[in-house]
Amino acid sequence: MTLKILPKDAMDGWIKNLLVDYRLIAPRLVRDQYVFSEVHSSDLVELNYKTTILPPKKALQPTREELIQFNTAENQAYPIIEDTPTVILGVHTCDLHAIRLLDAVFKKDRLDQHYFSRRQNTILVGMECLEPCSAHAFCKDMGTLNNPEEFDLHLIDLGTAYALYIGSEKGKELLEGFNNCLDPTQEDHNLINHVMSKKWSSFPYQLEADITELPSLMTFVHRSSLWEELGERCLGCGSCNLVCPTCYCFDIREQVDLSLSVGERIRIWDSCMLDEFATVAGGHNFRSKQAYRLRHRFLRKYKYQSIEPGLVGCVGCGRCAEACLVKITPIAVLNQLFRRHSAARKIRQEVAIV
Repeated sequence: MTLKILPKDAMDGWIKNLLVDYRLIAPRLVRDQYVFSEVHSSDLVELNYKTTILPPKKALQPTREELIQFNTAENQAYPIIEDTPTVILGVHTCDLHAIRLLDAVFKKDRLDQHYFSRRQNTILVGMECLEPCSAHAFCKDMGTLNNPEEFDLHLIDLGTAYALYIGSEKGKELLEGFNNCLDPTQEDHNLINHVMSKKWSSFPYQLEADITELPSLMTFVHRSSLWEELGERCLGCGSCNLVCPTCYCFDIREQVDLSLSVGERIRIWDSCMLDEFATVAGGHNFRSKQAYRLRHRFLRKYKYQSIEPGLVGCVGCGRCAEACLVKITPIAVLNQLFRRHSAARKIRQEVAIV
């Protein structure tokens, strides 16, 4: 891993260099909200941002993507594979961990060629978070506060410059022909250490249970009355899924023209919180209540995905809490579950002693 120093007044020139050869996706301000979108000018890039409405995963797994074009008259089908060279700039550490999970999911059992064509042609430039994005963020609890071990480039804001870590050959290619990066001095190393140590104390722990306790906790609370209580409040709108960086469920649809001979197969985001998600043949819905769907979502995030593929299913970004219309937040739910389970366990122990 190589370290360089990128002066902030050189960032504009570097972005212009990137725009020559790459599609650039970066955070920008739109109507008082930050979003990841394609930009064509460095003036639109906002690296000092809190969090975005949707995660950068939408560049790798679009909300709507065309998979196949087909022609029934000619009995032919053509896969649509997108391979545009892309740089996603300013990805927070929690979202980097989320993309790591998506990489594992989309290559499990059978490689998803549509996802990995984009992924292999995408270079991720991370951005170190130095303070919480919101009161709902609990990335420190989930172990996603720091950069994952594998990355392309990663930026740390040092005030007048960025510390720029090069973690891959792809990342190194982004700096070729750009001569404004400097070798770090001892003062730079000292400043990095100071910034990073200050960062750690800026993030509070939000959960009353350790991350290693969550899978077993979710097993013990499967029949908790809290699910029914939350189900009464939940609107089943699916907002929590749609803003989540680690949700990847989708629906497949086919659309044809009026001649019924030419059409396309598309993939769109889906949500396990919607009523029809678990409806199968015969109209049976095996998660017919909001309580069941809500419980499934929490089990998936805090138990199932820690078992397979073995990575955290929630990165603690807090987007779902921000998006929820009835203020159901993962921090409050997990802490309430932990308290109820601890209280019940204490009662059982007292009864056993008697």
